[in-house]
Parts: sequence; C-alpha cells; structure tokens
Amino acid sequence: MLELYHNDMSVCSAKVRLALAEKGLEYTSHHLNLRAGDQKEPAYLALNPKGVVPTLVHDGFVVTESVVINEYIDDAFRKLPLKPDSAQGRARMRWWTKQIDDSIFPATGVVSASIAFHHQYTPELIAELTKLRGPAYVQNLEMVRKGVNNPNFPNAIRRLDKMLADMDKGLAGGPWLAGKEYTLADVAYAPYLARLDHLHFLGMLERRPRVAEWYEHMQARRSYQEAVAAFFNPKYLPLMDEKGRQAWPRVQALLAV
Repeated sequence: MLELYHNDMSVCSAKVRLALAEKGLEYTSHHLNLRAGDQKEPAYLALNPKGVVPTLVHDGFVVTESVVINEYIDDAFRKLPLKPDSAQGRARMRWWTKQIDDSIFPATGVVSASIAFHHQYTPELIAELTKLRGPAYVQNLEMVRKGVNNPNFPNAIRRLDKMLADMDKGLAGGPWLAGKEYTLADVAYAPYLARLDHLHFLGMLERRPRVAEWYEHMQARRSYQEAVAAFFNPKYLPLMDEKGRQAWPRVQALLAV
C-alpha cells in the first residue's frame, strides 16, 4: 500500500507524483494545505519531522526527501525502470538531481515568492503563520515582498537561467537529460519548467531550443498530464501569469548583464 502526503503546487510533490505515474502506481492521496499549516500538525510531524512535503509511506515504511523518494520508488517497483543501467548513466542522472537540492529548489522558492506568492498572504494569514513558523518567517516575507527588488532575486533568477543553459548543453547528447533514456532526471526537472511557464518566463528558452523541445515532449506524456498538469491550482495560475508578465522586463534586464 502506498500513501503520499503532498501539495498540489509543490514542485517537490509534483516530481514524486510524476514518478508514481510513470510506474502506473496507485496511491492513497493526502493533500496538505501548506498555507493552513497542515504540514506542522503533530500527526504529520511524526512522519516527517522537518514538516515539509512530500512524504511517501509504503506498507508502513516512511520515506522523505523527494530525490530519495523517487529513487526508492524505482528500486521498489522495478517495472519500467527510471534509472540507466550503466554506472556512468546513473552518475549523469544523479548529477542532475543533485543540482536541484543544492541550489535550483531554493532559487525557485525565491523567484516564486518574490514574483507572485507573497500577494496571497493576508494579515490574518501572516499572523497565523508567524505562530506556526516563528518571527524569522515574517522577516523573510518582508524581504520577498520587495519583489524583483528583493536583494536575493537577481542571483536566484540567474541560477534558473544557468539551469536552462546546463539543460540545453546536456540535451545535445540525447533527447533526455541523461542521454538516450528517460530517467528520474527528466522527472525531477519537469515541475521546474512548469513553474517558469506559469510565471510567463519561457522567453528564457529562446536561446535554448533543445530545452524547448524537451519541455514539449514532457508535456505530451500522459504521466505529466495526470501527475503534474492535473494538479495545477487555478487559484495560483492567474496570479503567477499576471505578476510574471509584469516582472519579465526586469528579468530580461538582469539576464542581459
């Protein structure tokens, strides 16, 4: 029995749902409202002490951290493997997934919050989140409320631009990130391209035709439509599109330097 604790718009949750969909695995879904603080409830913290999503439970065995979860899924369910056979191929795959944890995920958080998400925080919600997460959370929120003038924003958007440059270079060796085979690397990066898409930042792909083609191939997969696109929250998309369009000239200026 598989149970997944996740959030609809979480990029980390999306890549785990995508891995499950690629394997054709059914699971019991536990959707957590992160704005409401579901991830800080004692019952969930007993599973995941960090209070983050996603968490996978397989026959009572708890797995946390999305990179680890996806490798576990591939190891536990061998049909339709998502890792290359060779040691070299697996090393290439893991190079890609490590970049996400090292710097791509935090950069995406800064960009997403600075452009759009902070607009959703009412004074009442901020007060509640302060109780849940502490005063440091409010200090961080005040920073991201500066939008593209957030001092952390330039480095964050440049990191995402480097991600695309690396992808375009890597895709020269095959249709997928690790080469000829579709792997957990492709699974991992799909939600990040979707986030740039929602923020109206796909202009960053103009000089990366291989990434644009890769993204089209990802979107065409049934697994992507079932596990990623089907979970796009309509309460978020118009906001991201509107605020992203407004921010795009500033993004272009930053990337031109």
